[in-house]
Amino acid sequence: MKVLIDTNVILDNLLERAPDTEYADRIFDLCSSEQLKGYVAAHSILNAYYIMRKHFPDEERRRALLDICKMVLIVGADEKMIVDALEYDDFRDFEDCVVAKCAESCKADYIITRNVKDFAESSVRAITPEEFLELGKEKTE
Repeated sequence: MKVLIDTNVILDNLLERAPDTEYADRIFDLCSSEQLKGYVAAHSILNAYYIMRKHFPDEERRRALLDICKMVLIVGADEKMIVDALEYDDFRDFEDCVVAKCAESCKADYIITRNVKDFAESSVRAITPEEFLELGKEKTE
């Protein structure tokens, strides 16, 4: 199964934002053990690096994000994806629309995010980390 992991889930993992860190950690554990094929939009790494500046010095941010990059594949947005996202004004949040375009391009089964409502217009279903982990339990039972 392929999933695109949103920035907020990356930050839950790296900033240990309780109670969500537990679910984010489990998602990344599945990616690390190759039980799940994880993707992250390139700009999510940039956003996470910037947001983490209040919490960690440069060297620690780089190391933490490199660790994430070892567990997932990075998917970039090309010119067409950016233009499509700009033209798709039904999608309330431009950045989330680019995330959805990245999820489409890697053929993700889900976008894992805590902001599911922001992806109502996405062609790839958005699901919370907790919901995703519950879905996995159902498939193994």
